[in-house]
Order: sequence, then structure tokens, then C-alpha cells
Amino acid sequence: MRFPEIGQLALALLTQFGLKVIGAIALWIIAQKLIEFSLKLIRRAFRSQNIEPTLISYLLNIISVTLRIVLVVAILGFFGVETTSFAALLAAAGVAIGAAWGGLLANFAAGAFLIIFRPFKVGDFITAAGVTGTVTEIGLFTTDITTPDNVLTIVANNKIFSDNIQNFSANPYRRVDLLAQLHHDVDHNQAIALLKTRISQIPNVVSNPAPDVEILTFTLAGPVLAVRPYCHNEHYWQVYFDTNKAIRETFGEAGYPMPEQRYAFTFPPENGTSSVIPSSVISS
Repeated sequence: MRFPEIGQLALALLTQFGLKVIGAIALWIIAQKLIEFSLKLIRRAFRSQNIEPTLISYLLNIISVTLRIVLVVAILGFFGVETTSFAALLAAAGVAIGAAWGGLLANFAAGAFLIIFRPFKVGDFITAAGVTGTVTEIGLFTTDITTPDNVLTIVANNKIFSDNIQNFSANPYRRVDLLAQLHHDVDHNQAIALLKTRISQIPNVVSNPAPDVEILTFTLAGPVLAVRPYCHNEHYWQVYFDTNKAIRETFGEAGYPMPEQRYAFTFPPENGTSSVIPSSVISS
């Protein structure tokens, strides 16, 4: 065969291959646009049916992965690759990957259970797997939680599902737990009445149930009050800090003395009598 004929044949093959490559690229771009458009339509259809946003995101992820796998198989078929053999190879690879990545599949299964049982949804404030924050996304394998200090934490679904879950947004209100130390000489009934009146005026404190203010325990400094207003989870920290301010301002306006620890000392007997220093004299 002459060199000119070889050159023409090589040129024809390269041209044919180049056209296939261009066609594959065009097919990939067009198919990607169609997949994105289809996902938008599906999302819109799901939202019109008032389906849970978390479930919508989960289903769209599955559909997206499935469509892209089909697209890859179609492009391989366009290049003349035997797709049936590729499907068998893909199935075998799936079995091997499944055996090697058992933990990944466990996360996938846990994600499905989280969607089915719905212990929480996107936007809920939770504690799960030792992480506390707001759920921003529930994915196929992981859940994204943004902590109160605005740090995105990605937690494996299996770790969440196998651990205890606290959902602070599930109930209409939650309790704020604080303590207030009183001086020995303060009338606790008066202090309780003043605090209840002041705390009930704090914005976003719910009236039902009413704030709890009671004696919790006793220390060397005096009785300790449990101060417990109730509020919606969204207002927890605002009520928390405002209640602390209310405790200090209420006790200051009432003129209550600063709590102090008191001790009584008994000295060895002298001339048959013992010497005792009263606790009201020595304090620290």
C-alpha cells in the first residue's frame, strides 16, 4: 500500500473518530442540560404536591445519579462499546464495591431510614452523633449540620441513625435552665415573686406554661433558685441572656446583698469553756 493511500485512510479514520468525539461531547452537554431541566420540573412537581423538602432533595439525588449512569452507558454505546458487557461489568463492580464499601452502603440505608421515619427535617435544630446545630441538608450518605458558631459539620448518616437524636425544634417550646444565688438574709418568697414578674415581661417568653422560679438547693452562700422560663427554640439564646440580665437587675433594684459563704469556727476549750466565733461574724 502506498503512503498516500495510508495517509488518506488514516485521515478518514481520524476524521471519523473526531466526529464521534465531537458528537459524544455534544451529546454529553445536551444530555446534562436536559437532566438539569428534568430535575427542575420534577422538583417543581414535588413542591406542588407539598412533599417534604428533605424527601424531595433525597429523591432528586437518586434520580440525578441514575440518569447520569444511563448517560455514560449511552455514550459508550455511541462509541461502539458493547453495553451489555459493560452492564455486566458494572454489576460485578457494584458487588465488589458493595463488599468493600459496606460502611458507605450502611450510610445510604441509614439515610433512607432517616427520610422514612423523619426524626428531623431540614431547618431543625438537633443534637445527633455528638453534634449540635441546624440541619441544612440530608444527603444520600451524609447529613450537613451547621453548628451555632457557624461551622458546617458533615456527619455520616449511619452514625446519626445508630445514636440518640435530640430534636429541639419538634415541640412548640423548650425550657431555659438558669440558677440564681440568694444571700442568707434575703426573703426567698419576695425574690421569687419579683423574678416571676420580671421574667414574664421578657420578649418571646411564653405565658403557658408560666416561668418556674423555685428553690432548687442550698449552698454555704444561701438558697439557690431554679429560674426556668419557656420559649420557642428560635428565641432560646435571646431569652437565655435576657433572663440572666433580669436576675441581676431585679436583685440590684431590690437592694439584695451580695451572696457570701459563711463559716463558724470552734476553738479548743480554755479554762473549761469553749470559744465559738459565730458565722455572722466571719464570712468569706
